Amino acid sequence: MAYKTDIEIAREATKLPIQEVGAKLDISDADLVPYGHDKAKVSADFIARSQSNKDGKLILVTAINPTPAGEGKTTTTVGLGDGLNRIGKKAMVCIREASLGPNFGMKGGAAGGGYAQVVPMDDMNLHFTGDFHAITSAHNLLSAMIDNHIYWGNEEKIDMRRVVWRRVIDMNDRALRQITTSLGGVSNGFPRESGFDITVASEVMAILCLANDLDDLQKRLGDMIVAYRRDRTPVYARDIKADGAMTVLLKDAMQPNLVQSLENNPAFVHGGPFANIAHGCNSVVATKTALKLADYVVTEAGFGADLGAEKFMNIKCRKAGIAPDCVVLVATVRAMKMNGGVAKGDLGDENVAAVTKGCANLGRHIENLKSFGVPVVVAINHFVTDTEAEVQAVKDYVHNQGSEAVLSRHWELGGEGAEELARRVAEVADSGMAAFSPIYPDEMSLMDKIDTIAKRIYRADEVLADQKIRNQLKDWEDQGYGNLPICMAKTQYSFTTDPSRRGAPTGHSLPVREVRLSAGAGFIVVICGEIMTMPGLPRVPASESIHLNDNGQIEGLF
Repeated sequence: MAYKTDIEIAREATKLPIQEVGAKLDISDADLVPYGHDKAKVSADFIARSQSNKDGKLILVTAINPTPAGEGKTTTTVGLGDGLNRIGKKAMVCIREASLGPNFGMKGGAAGGGYAQVVPMDDMNLHFTGDFHAITSAHNLLSAMIDNHIYWGNEEKIDMRRVVWRRVIDMNDRALRQITTSLGGVSNGFPRESGFDITVASEVMAILCLANDLDDLQKRLGDMIVAYRRDRTPVYARDIKADGAMTVLLKDAMQPNLVQSLENNPAFVHGGPFANIAHGCNSVVATKTALKLADYVVTEAGFGADLGAEKFMNIKCRKAGIAPDCVVLVATVRAMKMNGGVAKGDLGDENVAAVTKGCANLGRHIENLKSFGVPVVVAINHFVTDTEAEVQAVKDYVHNQGSEAVLSRHWELGGEGAEELARRVAEVADSGMAAFSPIYPDEMSLMDKIDTIAKRIYRADEVLADQKIRNQLKDWEDQGYGNLPICMAKTQYSFTTDPSRRGAPTGHSLPVREVRLSAGAGFIVVICGEIMTMPGLPRVPASESIHLNDNGQIEGLF
């Protein structure tokens, strides 16, 4: 049977005018800033007025470690939101914006899939409302102002060897990881080494996603450390006088973007930090606003629960003062088989033994999530090749772990296929079973926080960090940054730093290569193993297949 592609399904959607979508949340036309007919930003004035509303229930969707077999976390997030609305609940979803890097690289877009998508899918996966361009511009404005400050006399006495602010671009481009700037003579400034990260790894992105309002945004931008003087004292963005202009560039980007699902249910799509190199959650302002507008808010955390969910709990919830009432852990029979040692080409063949063996990865995530004090429901994202025996094997395994697994057919049937999942998730969210708590306190030392994540979440035996890294962490503690949470930058494919080690490995170590202080965002980035903050394109990038057809429509975007 031939199935339509995601973009074909999205193109056939019957969309409501965005004002009608806003009306479902009691947002008036005057409080929407339309970007065309099918997307709009929600005004800061409306967000401020809604703060007295009662909070709804927060449902976090996360997943097992991603495999080439596919998991469908965003698809499940959207399908669950549609399912909740179908059973009579007032629900909306909050997801992240897509980066151009993976769209033209290997991963693809971030709008869901099948009949569980948010639309306009093509706009969302390309320029959308320009938020990422604004973040890129604000970040690089600061870069330009740092070099300009040095050129015109260096009043702040910046040590050019210790400029820590790199540039960004929203594209996978390995050639820019390490560069030399200001070549070409005296008129171009002082040559120094630098580099580019992808925009989603920018501290500006993290700040936009953690700030509560424009005043908080400007304060956080000003608190960013951009360089050090010869006496090792920090130079902040506010010392360069860049925070005001950066805030101006980000003024509109701070407003959440309202779109709709294929079933015309409201969705906020706002912010987009990756979970393997950043904190992996949509914006605090979108999530907190959604909680004031809907009875149930379904949001996602990027990649596997060892990354996205851990950061959602330890960073976003801690900073925003929110807590999930239920966690939905997405898994597929195909991914269980791959974790059980089955090759990708053989995933269509029934193999109950491999499913059971591969469930160890699922079990590790269930155990980790429960350690935060939240109840877990496993969503089995259905594929047409799944057999009843394989599905039952997953259900039996999850039952033995003290949780419940529900088969969901949202990819194929939209909200109708997620009704059973929606009923169970709503019951759990309403039950009051959640007793959320982060897994480490603010006052714990930075090294002990890293050690806690490594041992409790990854099950590592030890953290390998040389004395230079340990001294850096101690220096930051002496400077008053010891209470910050940790943002691990690690491969998404494994609990270890080796992307080829599937399942639930033990007997491994966590090598820390570098630590970075994000003083404005309010966390310490810990770079582990071979993870890169500027990805490269694969041998055959998706961009080779993306084009306009004879009707001027986009093809190849997924």
